[in-house]
Formats: sequence, C-alpha cells, structure tokens
Amino acid sequence: MADAGVDIAELTEEQQQALQQFTAVTDQEIKDAVPLLQRCQWNVQIAIARFFDGEPADDLVAAAAAAAAPQDTRRQETLMNGFASPRSSTSSRPSRIEPAPRVVPQPENQVAIRPPLLLAIFFAPFSLVCSLFSRWFRFVGWMFPPLTRLFGGGGGNAAVAGRRGATGGRRPLNPRDTAARFIREFEEEYGEHRLPFFENGYAQAFDLAKKKLQFLLVILVSPEHDETASFIRETLLSQEVVDFIRNPDNNIILWAGNVQDPEAYQVSTSLNCTKFPFAGLIVHTPQVSSTAMGIATRITGPTPPTQFISKLRQAIQTHSEPLTRVRAQRAEQQTTRNIREQQNSAYERSLAIDRERARKKKEEAERKAREEKEALERQQATELHAEKLAQWRKWRSSSIAAEPPATEKEVVRISLRMPNADRMVRRFATDAHIEELYAFVECYDVLQTGESTDGVQEPENFEHEYEFQLVSPMPREVYDLKAGGTIRERIGRSGNLIVERTNVESDDEEEDE
Repeated sequence: MADAGVDIAELTEEQQQALQQFTAVTDQEIKDAVPLLQRCQWNVQIAIARFFDGEPADDLVAAAAAAAAPQDTRRQETLMNGFASPRSSTSSRPSRIEPAPRVVPQPENQVAIRPPLLLAIFFAPFSLVCSLFSRWFRFVGWMFPPLTRLFGGGGGNAAVAGRRGATGGRRPLNPRDTAARFIREFEEEYGEHRLPFFENGYAQAFDLAKKKLQFLLVILVSPEHDETASFIRETLLSQEVVDFIRNPDNNIILWAGNVQDPEAYQVSTSLNCTKFPFAGLIVHTPQVSSTAMGIATRITGPTPPTQFISKLRQAIQTHSEPLTRVRAQRAEQQTTRNIREQQNSAYERSLAIDRERARKKKEEAERKAREEKEALERQQATELHAEKLAQWRKWRSSSIAAEPPATEKEVVRISLRMPNADRMVRRFATDAHIEELYAFVECYDVLQTGESTDGVQEPENFEHEYEFQLVSPMPREVYDLKAGGTIRERIGRSGNLIVERTNVESDDEEEDE
C-alpha cells in the first residue's frame, strides 16, 4: 500500500502502529504524517504535540532523541576525543530552560451557593432538624470515640482529612491575605528582617516580573522539614544574601510561601518541587518565546550563603544579555510609540487649526454671500419700489384737479417751499381734501415736466405712503394727513407751508451703506 510515494510496507511494525495512532488522533493524510513522524523519531506523543501546538522542530527532535532507546554510555577512547576536554564537549550543547507556568490559586469551596428564598423557607425545618441530629451525633461521638470509628464510615471524614492533610489544616485565604499571613508568621518565628517579600500572590509577582523584565526568586518552605529553620536562619537571613536580594542592580522580586497554604502548594506542584527548602529563579526567556518564562536555576536543600549567591549570580549573568536586548527593544518601541503619538497629536492639532480656519473662511464666505444677497434683494426692492412709485405718481397726477383761475375768488392760496428750496404758489378749491395738497406736492415733478399720463394704471400690490409732512413755520403747526379735512378747514384761505421730509434717517443710512 502506497500513498503519494510513501510505501507503508517498508515500515516496521512499530512504525506502522505509530502511524496508525497518529492518523487516528490527528486525521492527517499519510503522505504528511510520515515525514512528521520521521522528524520526531517516530515518537507519537511528540508528533501529536508538534501537530497541535506547533512547537519548534529542534526541540522536538531533541526530545525525541532523549526519549529514544538508551545508548551505550561506555566511553570509547579514540585519538580524536582523547585530547578533547570534557568541558568543550558539554559546552557546545544548548542548555534547555525549563518553562515556568503561571499559577492562579483555586481554593476549594470558596463560593457559597445560596438557595432561593422560597426554598430556604420551605426547607428551614428540615435543615434545623438535620443540624440538631448532626450536633447530637457529634456529641455522642465525642463522648464515645469507639462509636465514631465503628459508624463513621470514613467517607466524608476521609475527604476532609485528605483536604486538610495537604494544607496542614490551614484556612485558605486570597493571595494577598495569604502573603500577609506568611510574612507575619515569618516575623514571629525568625524576628525582624530586611527581606523585601512581595506582598501579593504568585501570579501577581509572576506578571510583574514578566512586565518589567525582572528576576522572580521563589522561596518555598515546609515546616515539616527539619532543615527549613537552619536554611532560613543561616542562608536566607544572612547579611550577604539579604544585600544581594535588595541590590537594585540585580532586579530581583522575592516571593515566598509555605507549602501548607494552597497557593504555595500549587506553585510547588507546578514547578516540580520535590525537596525543601526550595529556591527557584524565574526569568523571561526571549530566546524561547516572546512571552515565555523559564526557571533559570534551582536551589534545593540546605545551601551555604556563598553557594546560594553564586548560583543566583551565575543565572542572572547568563540571562542578563537577552533581557538587556529585550529592554532595549521595548525602549525603542516605546520611543517610537511616543514619537508617533507626538506626531499624531501635532497632526491632530494642525488638522484642528485647519478645520477652524476652513470653518471661519466658510462662515465668512457665507456671511458675505448672505450680505450680498440681502443687498441685492434690497436693491431690487428699492428699484421695484421706485418703479411703482413713479407709476403711482403718474397715475395720481392724472387725477389732480386743475388750478382754479385767478378770477375765482373762493379759493385757497398756498405758498409751498419744496425740499430743494424752490418756492411755488398754487391755488386750490376750498372743498379740496387735504390729501389733494399732499398729492400735488408728491406729483410736482411730474406736473412740471408735462409728461402725458394717459392710460397709466395704478400699480398692483403697492401701498403708497407720503414720506413728507406739511408744516406751518410760525407758529409751527403740522398738518397731518391722517387728521383728514379740507384744505380750507385745516389751513384757511391762505397759508405759507414748508415741505419736511420724514425719511431723512433712512436716507442717511442708505448713504452710509
């Protein structure tokens, strides 16, 4: 059986089984599965991890080689390796960094589920009876211990004992309170100290070290071990170790925990801690991944202060250069980000200024267009009014009665002084209305020209208003048109009148515009 150049018959029985297991899990084609299994040394677990997780091929091949059958470890002396130093042979191998997981504590039974109010009221008598019976049985068990061992069953008590056995019967708290309890018990047991313990949970210290590219020193102690007290007093609290941890150049965050607490117990399990006291230095490993954290070094059991500091210093020096590069990259990225933000801010400000200028320019153009439109409308209205006024004057002048002859005695003689300083004398009939005198003054120019007004109609949609008034100078008296009456009644047989304009202010405003 062959598939795209892959002959399954040439594979061994173990390789065929591995191929069958891999294709059953991944549902991958045989032509793609065989090369991947070959690269992974026919290790099914590593091949499946490579297929789903996309791990680097170098690490997978190394893991497959490590998981392969053990080779003969007897050293064969040859001419070539006889003169080679063992240090050179081991230094060429790349050191693998064990990953450090992020642990989030999950205490048991931290959430109390409350039943609905109606169910709680309904089952309140039953819960009260059960509580009384449980207390009575507990009292009987306390009075007669053999009955407890005989009827206890061991189910629930064993579960409670199992849960308390891992934590020493300590009540689980949130990470901050757990850290405060550890520091308080540490000070009560070993007195005042200068160790800068991180006063929060492991996950918070882990995230802080990852964010600021610092070293996270994890200390795990177990009071059940006899070497814990000596390690703390002789090593951890020694002056040189305290000064080394507090040195700002080392960038160390110190987090410590008691494995009797749930959080520290979960951390010890995740870090594969098998011996106490335990010290592990966790650091960001950019050579593995941009987000990976690894264990730089492990220090287990009682260790002298000099050796403890030496291991920490060696691990810090090993990982300082990658961290320095990452810090430089982050600083460059932050600088680039700041420059981009400043450029964006300057662009936004410039854009806002341009928008404001464009808005003002648009408003100014709209204002000018509006003013021009209003001026044009006023001009058109003025021209239309002037046309209709001229038409009205022609129409009205045609209806003005002719001047009575000089031989007629029953007339009213009026002397008028026009706005242009001309003076004229006109005779009117005694029964003529005062409006006749106003119309004569309004149509004086038309009457003087002698222009023909035959056939001129009254303008439509035009309401004429006299923009002057007739005034007698001495004594001053205004002959208002609205008062009505005839010329004889209002003025008498003769009169000396002045024509005063009433629209002088509006004319001045038009001249100013």
